[in-house]
Amino acid sequence: MKTGLLVPALLLVAACHPAQQVGVDRPWVRLSAVPANPSAAYFTLKGGPKDETLTAVSAPAALRAEMHESMGKGGMMTMTPLKLVPVRAGDSVTFAPSGKHVMLIGLKPDVKPRGTTPLTFTFASGQKITVQARVVGAGDSAPGD
Repeated sequence: MKTGLLVPALLLVAACHPAQQVGVDRPWVRLSAVPANPSAAYFTLKGGPKDETLTAVSAPAALRAEMHESMGKGGMMTMTPLKLVPVRAGDSVTFAPSGKHVMLIGLKPDVKPRGTTPLTFTFASGQKITVQARVVGAGDSAPGD
């Protein structure tokens, strides 16, 4: 095989293989209107070739980070803590307003709109992913809106 054909052939083969591990897309944080109240983090988990389970999200800029899910029940919104979040192979799980989210409790005052803050995702396999989440103010639109 000529070397001029080798590179395109390798790129074609690489494009056919799914991601090797779970990933985190579009992470962002909406600050609370009242600084003493929790802020919230949102993102999309992208499954890799194997099922995975999110066990925790941490944020060095917060005293505590907790996974929760909001849902309507009897005309009222309720919120339930989440211990584990399964991510099926090749699927995605979205954390978005009025659904799954991470509450950031005791967020440091130096986290400001238009900045970023790190979030670390821990999975049952032991894998950890740290990403920079965009920060928006309480009344601002979500990134990409």
